[in-house]
Parts: sequence; C-alpha cells; structure tokens
Amino acid sequence: MTLLVANRSYRLLFSATAVSNLGDGIAALAFPWLATLITRDPVLIATVAFATRLPWLLFAIPAGVIIDRGDRRRLMMQADLFRTLLALGVVVLAMRLPSGPVAAPLPPILALSGLAFLLGLAEVVRDNAAQTLLPSVVAQGDLERANGQMWSIERIAGAFVGPPLAGALIALAVPAPFAVEAAGFALAALCVWLIALPRRAPVPPRHPLTEAAEAWAWMRAHPMILRLAILLGLMNALTTMALTLMVLVSQDRLGLSAADYGVLLTVEAAGGVTAGLFGPRLVARLGSQASVRLALCLFPLPWMVVALSDHAGLIGAALFVGLGAGVVWNLVTVSYRQRLIPDAMLGRVNSLYRFFGWGMMPVGAIAGGWIVAQLEGPLGRDMALRVPYALAAAGSALIAIYGWMRLRFAAVAAT
Repeated sequence: MTLLVANRSYRLLFSATAVSNLGDGIAALAFPWLATLITRDPVLIATVAFATRLPWLLFAIPAGVIIDRGDRRRLMMQADLFRTLLALGVVVLAMRLPSGPVAAPLPPILALSGLAFLLGLAEVVRDNAAQTLLPSVVAQGDLERANGQMWSIERIAGAFVGPPLAGALIALAVPAPFAVEAAGFALAALCVWLIALPRRAPVPPRHPLTEAAEAWAWMRAHPMILRLAILLGLMNALTTMALTLMVLVSQDRLGLSAADYGVLLTVEAAGGVTAGLFGPRLVARLGSQASVRLALCLFPLPWMVVALSDHAGLIGAALFVGLGAGVVWNLVTVSYRQRLIPDAMLGRVNSLYRFFGWGMMPVGAIAGGWIVAQLEGPLGRDMALRVPYALAAAGSALIAIYGWMRLRFAAVAAT
C-alpha cells in the first residue's frame, strides 16, 4: 500500500478508477437486466451488448491519436462527465417504461442501445487515456504492483460490489442503479480533475492517418505485441459471447433473481480481486512466460462448466478461476507493453492494440444472441443456451495451444 500512501496522483487515479468502475459494475448487471424487462428476444438483448462494445471497433484507433495529442487527464475527466449525463438519460428511459410487458420492444431497445453505444464511446477514450496515463504517475519498476492494485480495485468495485448493489437497487426501483452509476462517474471526474501532473510538451499536429500509420509500423516491427493483440481479440470475442448470454442462463437455466445474479457475478469478481492482489507475486515467482501459459490453460474451464452444469455454486467457482486467470494475463501483458512502447506513441499503439483486442467484442456479443436464436427452435431453449459455451470452451482451448507455441516474452528493462 506504500504507493497509495506516498503518491498523491496515483491515489487520486486509483480512487477515480474505483468509483468509475463501480458505475461500470452496476451497468454490467443493470443494462442486460433492463433489456430482459423490455424483451426476451436473445438477438435484441445481445444488441445492447453489441452497441456497448462497438465503439472499440470503430473508434479505438482515432482515440489513440487524440490521446497522444491531448491532455490525457482532461480527456479522462471529460469522458466521465459525458458518461454522467448518459447514465441520467438511462434513468429517464427506465422511468418511462411500463410496469408490465412492453408491447413494442424495438423502440426502447434501440434507445437503450444508443445510450449504451455512447457510453461505450466515452469508455474508449477514458480507459485508453487512463492506461496511458499510469506510466506517468508511477515509476516503471512499480508497474506490476500498480497494475495489480488497479485490477484489484476494478474487480472489487466493478464486479464485487457493483453487480450485487445493482441487483439490490433494481429490487427497489428499476431506475435506481443508473442514478447511482451517474453519481459514480461524476465523482470519478472530480478525482481526475484533482490529479497534478507535469505539463506535457505540445505535440505538433500532423495528419491523423500519418500518426496512426506510425503506430501500425511500430506494432508490425514488434510482432509479439501484434500477436498478443490478436489473441486477446479472439479471447474477448469468446468471452463477450459467453457473458452476454449469462443473464439468460441465470434466469432460464438457474432460476436466479436479480440479487442472486449479482451474487454470482460477485463470486466471479472475487477471482479477479484475488489475482490482482497475489498475481504480482505469482508473476515474480513463475516469470511472465509461465504465468501466461498457466492463464491460457485455465481460460476454457468456466465455459466448459457453464455448458455442462446447472449448479450455480459450481458455475460461480469456475467463473472465479476464469477471471483470476484473465487478471494474471493482463498483469503480464499490460505491464509488458507499458514498458516497451515509447511514451510519445503509447496512446496510439495502446489504442491500436485495443482495436484488435477489444474490437472483436461486439462480434462475439451479437454472435451469441444469433446462435441461441437459430438453435432455440430445433434444440429448445435449454440446449441452445449451452452451445455458445461449448464453442467458447473449444475456441479457448485452441488459443491456449497456439499461445503455448508462439508467445515468447523478452526481458524489457525498467527505466
């Protein structure tokens, strides 16, 4: 905890991450649950998740150019203020919904998807700027520890506290979680505004395509980074396909209430918190190579369990392990590229990395809903909800095999 005590800017960034991710965690349960109150159509429900992740495909690269040119702290603050207004827009939408079945679900689903898209757009700028800002706040030798603490607080706030809180708030009133989400984003903006950083030298404006091309040329010259980005994209597509349908699995197969579903996500989050706290020690003991290989071997487990089991406790334990493995992967790969990428290009290369790594998420989201919709008739609802998880498990196993053969982490000096 010495970083939090001794480094005021890091403490404020840490606090902003905590309250911002609390809002994200509330939205992670409240958005799909609100969608299921509007419609039971898996494609329409998946449309909301698709809209949330689509900005990573469309705007990640332009966001990187903006982040390297501009004031990263100010961009984070503006993004959180914009998300505050959008969350209040969801409050208004939720208040206007009827208490019973919605006769024409398409208009409210499209409205919810539009707000989700704009929230995702702000998230692209905010999260890329935050990850780019961290190496300016802490010494490079502290990156694993700082990233571990950041991932821990993200999991605690975004998945350990946020989902069960959202479930409890939905039980009180459907608009309530979105009001709390708005308050979290506003508080995050305040914390970021208070961060004091040395002023960066102004960057002479050039053509955006030229700046983006420089990032692509750098990534091509470092094939390990490109390989990690593409693997992350494939893993995120499978993960998003699975998580998009988890709300239907919890309702239709497990019979969970909103509060119970929040508890299930909390159990999953505990895996991320545990890995965030103890992952840096694991990486120090095993090394980057072995840690990533261990994570790859564990990735298929949760989806295999969801495909085969209807026991909420067993599924929660498998999700615990899966998210823990994901945090270990992130501890190694994020710190690796934060050290390797030059600061002047960090925003652009990081955004290009996320274009590959996160741009496949909307594809996974819509694919999951489409698969269930196509198979529900011939196989029935129960079996149709199992197939995407079987596919995710098989795909994760193939990625693990490839990763074992092709991922090699060279040492990067901490300066």
